[in-house]
Amino acid sequence: MKRWVLACTVLGLLAGCRETPADHLQRARDAVFEKRPDEALVEYRKAFDQLRRDETAQALVLRARALKGAADVYWLEQRKVKEAVSVYKELIQQCPESPEALEARIILAELLRVHYRDLRGAIDQLTAALQRNPPQGAELHYQVAKIYFELGDFAQCELEARKLAERFATSVYVDDALFLQAQAIHMMEGRRQEASKAYADLRTRFPDSELAAHALVEMGKLKADAGDNEKAIELWVDALKAHPDPTLVQDYITRARRRITSTTPEGIGQRAMAFDRPQPPARPPRNSIEAVGGSAEEAARDHGD
Repeated sequence: MKRWVLACTVLGLLAGCRETPADHLQRARDAVFEKRPDEALVEYRKAFDQLRRDETAQALVLRARALKGAADVYWLEQRKVKEAVSVYKELIQQCPESPEALEARIILAELLRVHYRDLRGAIDQLTAALQRNPPQGAELHYQVAKIYFELGDFAQCELEARKLAERFATSVYVDDALFLQAQAIHMMEGRRQEASKAYADLRTRFPDSELAAHALVEMGKLKADAGDNEKAIELWVDALKAHPDPTLVQDYITRARRRITSTTPEGIGQRAMAFDRPQPPARPPRNSIEAVGGSAEEAARDHGD
């Protein structure tokens, strides 16, 4: 009887030893589906530990999946940013050429930008991802240009936006890139005319884009800043046709009209007003003494009043 119990115990241990990394990965995925993230992390760790010293191609594939799965659990299920960032970085370091590493770079860039305000670090991750020529290249390039704008590096933002429009000419992000490029030029001193031309170029190339109306508003601002309120109003009235926030545009128009009124002399150009002069206020008639320079008191004294 004792031999039978011992034999069963050994068989049980052997069965446990036969659990493969793939088994642990499947258990981890099942645990995620069943909303048991802690258990999922344990299974991902077991899979990774079994693969740690295995450098075969298949092991590297499974190792990348284990690390990506664990990082996703930390971020998507538990919202543990610090732990997620650490595991995403480990994945990139250990399996840099894997598809999971490409996804990790994109997620890591967003985490660095939003939670750590590490804008340069985010740009580095996106740039590395772009070197892999991913299918979402235009979107990632647009993100790089936006971060440069956020950094206040408007010259680099302009360059990146222009490169996007040239490299991904058929992308749905081209109109976004052109608008961002115009905004970057707008922010640089002494380049108002170039900015206006860039906004106009967007409207010409993408007249049906939702950004065309926004471009008109920005062109109006440039005209108003230059003192041409009439032209600014004309552009804003045109923008009203398609702008998503007509109240905002109407406010610009109202303020421009007030500026015109405040800087225009009242009655200018009106013939009836040309010879009109303000009259002094009426005063009571003076007596004879006052008429020759005396005072009312002197008059009263002279006449015995």
